[in-house]
Amino acid sequence: MKPYLALLQDILDNGVAKSDRTGTGTMSVFGRQFRHKLSDGFPLLTTKKLHLKSIINELIWFLNGDTNIGWLNDNGVSIWDEWATEQGDLGPIYGAQWTAWPGREGKFINQIDYVVDSLKNRPNSRRILFHAWNVDYLPDETISPQANVKAGRMALPPCHLLYQFYVANGELSSQLMIRSSDTFLGLPYNTASLAVLTMMLAQQANLGLGEIIICTGDSHIYNNHLNQVKTQLKREPKNLPKLEILRRPESIYGYRFEDFHLLDYDPYPNISAPIAV
Repeated sequence: MKPYLALLQDILDNGVAKSDRTGTGTMSVFGRQFRHKLSDGFPLLTTKKLHLKSIINELIWFLNGDTNIGWLNDNGVSIWDEWATEQGDLGPIYGAQWTAWPGREGKFINQIDYVVDSLKNRPNSRRILFHAWNVDYLPDETISPQANVKAGRMALPPCHLLYQFYVANGELSSQLMIRSSDTFLGLPYNTASLAVLTMMLAQQANLGLGEIIICTGDSHIYNNHLNQVKTQLKREPKNLPKLEILRRPESIYGYRFEDFHLLDYDPYPNISAPIAV
């Protein structure tokens, strides 16, 4: 994952100081991209330990269309707790838009079904994508996430907002557009999640694995993460692990965390950092 570490260094070297919604402040650059061939290993950082269970269970939660943290908490994931209401609700965030996009005449569109069907039946299509940027449900930045949820809007606007897929030579590649990338905390999760999703879709569509591409808009490091980033950059990356899928469910919605087996993961210790709320 040297391209990821190079992005951290790029922000330290070339970033500009910017204020932000949370009041924490950031160092920021704009418009970056990195690529990773999945044949080179599973892109889980080795320069700090990541919690794969949170990454995979969050993805399963999205695919199930769930927008309440109850299932996440029951499965050992707390990464969304800060933005939920007392009832655990987050409003129509990712899962709702992925699987139940509001359409005409009261109908709902499952974008994930469309992607799977396209990969199986129209793999050369240039329209194999889904996204979560539903303008009608974006939150009001002047009020709290919880107040937005109570008003029927998203607790937070989507950061990883557009996924596109490409089939060539029997292999599936994917590209993710992230409008706002918390490069130290969030981006490693987004990268691993994209890889897992690509593996799941490839298995469902009987395709091999190509590469993943991450495109970021505002790529930033929060000011209270700068020391942690410098610590991480002193660590020499190790060999990437491998991820195996042990079972092929009947559909993209049937995966469980227990279906995945991580091999040869030997990371440096975790580097804790506060979340900017």
